[in-house]
This record gives sequence, structure tokens and C-alpha cells, in this order.
Amino acid sequence: MIGWLVVVVLVVLAALAAFGIGSTIARRPPGRAMRTAVLGAAGLLAVQAAIAAVRVFGGVRLPETSTFLIYLVVSVGVLPIALQFATASDENEGPSRWGGTVVAVAAIATAVAVVRLQSLWAAGGV
Repeated sequence: MIGWLVVVVLVVLAALAAFGIGSTIARRPPGRAMRTAVLGAAGLLAVQAAIAAVRVFGGVRLPETSTFLIYLVVSVGVLPIALQFATASDENEGPSRWGGTVVAVAAIATAVAVVRLQSLWAAGGV
């Protein structure tokens, strides 16, 4: 994994979590800005995952390769799924103002997965 990309991803995820919490405090349902932010973060995670997967399948040896690959898939999949939950509509009311909290929790969980990915990568001595 690329160290500076991990730092960028973690900063973006922290900002996304803050944005989600701010959205909840302001009592606003997730809108276009939230969708854009989540998709941007997911794009960064996809780039990170592609680079890591190419390196792993290209011959980098890790002590726990299967665990690493599972965390890689989880890191990419959590935010889009959370966005679906956050923007889900009630028949009569529309999206909930708590959608920002859903995104914030997903961003924090994804950040934990990224930190775990980095530690598994470092354990491989790469």
C-alpha cells in the first residue's frame, strides 16, 4: 500500500464523518453534497484497493493474505451500502435526518478497516 494514499484516505474519511455528524446536528437529510462526498471517498478507496490488489496478486507475500483481501473488499463496500441506507425514503416523509449519522458511522468503520489494512501490510514487511 502507498503510505501517503493511506493518509489521504484517512483524512477524507475523517472529514466525511464530520460532515455526516454536522448534517445530523443541522437536522438535514443527506443531499447531493453528501452523495458526492461519499462517492469521492469510495473512489479513493477503490483506487487504493486496486493498487493493493495488483501488488498482492503480483507477488507480494503477506502473512494473512486472505484477511487482507477481505478487509480490502469491506473497505470499498461499506460506504456505498451506508449511502443506500442513509438516503432510503419513508413513504410519507422522505429521507431521514439521521442519514448523516449512518454515513458518519460508516466512515469511521471504514477508517478502522483502512488502519487494519495498513497494519496487515506492514506485518508483511512491505
